[in-house]
Amino acid sequence: MGNLANKEQILIVDDLASMRWLMSRKLFDVGYGCTEAADGDTALALLSKHQFDLVLLDIAMPGKSGIAVLYEIVASYPDTAVIMVTARDNAETAIETMKMGAYDYIIKPINYYKLPVRVRSALDKRKLMLENKESRLHF
Repeated sequence: MGNLANKEQILIVDDLASMRWLMSRKLFDVGYGCTEAADGDTALALLSKHQFDLVLLDIAMPGKSGIAVLYEIVASYPDTAVIMVTARDNAETAIETMKMGAYDYIIKPINYYKLPVRVRSALDKRKLMLENKESRLHF
C-alpha cells in the first residue's frame, strides 16, 4: 500500500467505460495510480475527497460537460493539472479550454503509446508551476 500512496494520482473522467478502462490500464501499467469517474458530478465529488495530480477529462458527457467541470476544477483545485480528451477535432474548443487552464488537449481515438508521454509532460509542467508558486511564497 505504501507504493500506491507515492504514485502520482490520475482521475480519468469519461462516460464510456471502455475508454476509462483503456486509459486506466495503460497509465497504471507505467506506474500511475488511477481512479475512474463516469460523469462530471462524480469527478467533482471525488476531487472534494481526494487529491489528484491530474485529471483526464472528456468534453462531451451527459449531464455536466467537461468544459463546465474544467471551470470548477480550475476554480476549486487550481493545483490539479487537467488534460481535455475529446472526439471533436475543433481548434476553437482546444484554444478555449487551454485558455481556461487545461494543460493539453487530446483527440480521440487516443494513441495509447503517446498517452503516457502527454501525461508526463502535463505533470512535469504542473510540478514546475507548483515549485514556482512555492518559491514566490518565500520571497
